[in-house]
Amino acid sequence: MPPSQGSAHPLRLLGVFVALLAVIYALVFFTGDKSLKPKLGIDLQGGTRVTLTARTPDGSKPNQDSLKKAQEIIESRVNGLGVSGSEVVIDGDNLAITVPGDDGQQAKTLATTAKLYIRPVLQAIPVSAREQAGQHQPGAPGAPQPGQEAPQRGQEAPGGAPAPGGDTGAPAPEGAAPEQAPAAPAGDEQSEPQGRVFPAQAPEPPAPTPNGDQGAPAPSQAPAPSQTPAPADPNLAPSEQTSREIQTAKALRQSDDPATQEAAAMALDCGKADPLAGNDDPNLPLVTCSTNGQEILLLDKTRIDGQEIKDASSGFDQQSSRNVVNLNFKSSGSDSWAKLTGEYVNKRVAFVLDSRVVSAPTVDEGPQQGGNTKISGNFTQSSAKELANTLKYGSLPLSFQISEAETVSATLGLSSLKAGLLAGAVGLAVVLLYCLAYYRMLGFITGLSLVASGLAVYGIMVLLGRWIGFTLDLAGIAGLIIGIGMTADSFVVFFERIKDEMREGRSFRSAAPRGWARARRTILSGNAVSFIAAAVLYVLAVGQVKGFAFTLGLTTILDVVVVFLVTAPLVLLTSRTAFWSKPSVNGLGAIQQVARERKAAAAAVGKA
Repeated sequence: MPPSQGSAHPLRLLGVFVALLAVIYALVFFTGDKSLKPKLGIDLQGGTRVTLTARTPDGSKPNQDSLKKAQEIIESRVNGLGVSGSEVVIDGDNLAITVPGDDGQQAKTLATTAKLYIRPVLQAIPVSAREQAGQHQPGAPGAPQPGQEAPQRGQEAPGGAPAPGGDTGAPAPEGAAPEQAPAAPAGDEQSEPQGRVFPAQAPEPPAPTPNGDQGAPAPSQAPAPSQTPAPADPNLAPSEQTSREIQTAKALRQSDDPATQEAAAMALDCGKADPLAGNDDPNLPLVTCSTNGQEILLLDKTRIDGQEIKDASSGFDQQSSRNVVNLNFKSSGSDSWAKLTGEYVNKRVAFVLDSRVVSAPTVDEGPQQGGNTKISGNFTQSSAKELANTLKYGSLPLSFQISEAETVSATLGLSSLKAGLLAGAVGLAVVLLYCLAYYRMLGFITGLSLVASGLAVYGIMVLLGRWIGFTLDLAGIAGLIIGIGMTADSFVVFFERIKDEMREGRSFRSAAPRGWARARRTILSGNAVSFIAAAVLYVLAVGQVKGFAFTLGLTTILDVVVVFLVTAPLVLLTSRTAFWSKPSVNGLGAIQQVARERKAAAAAVGKA
């Protein structure tokens, strides 16, 4: 059998591996945070556990199917963010999310309900203007009191300040541009469809009424509901109390009555947690805040549901120099978007996420075809990525509130890690000693190959932790150890093939390339089976078992790389030197003696 192709250039193959190793460690030392340590998993470094309690509008017990669906979506969000080693488990009627490290905020953002609705903006009130009018708190001068009539559109509020939405000047001349809304405070960015930026515009002043008064006709004079939240009733269960809060907020902030809407806008506190978050009715108007708390907006009924989003991604808009979230609608959503932008040219539409306005851009031109748009605002690169990832995998079937957040310590700790690594090092040393005793020079090559494999694995672990958030836990370390053991198995297959060739009477120099030609197919077949098993396990497994499967698959690939680029070239080089070809050095003297005895026996049989 002729030598394998490429076996005549072992130095070239070794050079390729050295170059790969140099690239890996150049990336380790000169990119990212330049940390030389891989990220550790929950069982080694601890993490943050967040317990989520489902919030149902009627206070009923959450459905188990809905909890399982929520678990799957949150796990998809975790994988989309590249947060490896996280756990999402169902604990009774709750969900428990555990994320490695001490960044609890990341675990909290994973629980966002992410119900996205696109609603037309009917009215926008800057919070600063309301505060200047003395209407920031219920009960403040000028604020509607329980049982007192709310100020009407076009009327003055108590204290002489114009009511929000009222007309404070003469009607705009025909053909004039809409009046600009008060400028938002610094940092309050507006977003725009198709990546263009336009100032937010206030609604056009209403036309004068026949009696000469300006403003919209006065709505019904029914007393506005009280804005004071109902005190907690100790006799109610938490779920019933939550249900009552949701129903109260919905009755106040999703009313069709203009007086109630005005009262809700006056009393809404954007700095407090929203009891309505993720539970607003898309078929009713909504009074809500922007996410930065600088505007209170009255929104019309939902025109497009977030379920119409086909894909979402984050990016950086060069034109506006801002981080944006790119949305791609399904065919039905694309038609609805074109219709909406055609109706609301020079008006605002709001992207409402969990009952809060993420962005309220002004439509510059319409209708906008193609089913693509952008959301921009006060996004950082990470927050834009989180929002895109959340929208991409859809909204949760339930809304949740954080009932508990705690830091968890390492379940096994670094001392256990050190003990495990020490045991692994001792086992590896025993294997190397056995290889040296049994294979002599070939055992020495085995040691060099394992060191090369270990260096490559370690560098890749560091880079994966930096790039995709991969965390190394004890299950992953077990996968690495098993993978390295499989690498040693590949060496044994190669060495035994060399012995088979020498038993047939060939010299070490001739047996090495022939043995490699016969062994490499067996090595590839064995590693292919191992990789398929690791891939199937990764797809079907959950939690830490995924880490085991991932590292097992990674070391299986590196096994092939090391055997082809390190072990085989080293054996071929040593087979060509006089020193390493000595039976006392390479440990193959016994095999050569067997070959001589077979040859002598064959010769004796021939003479007979």
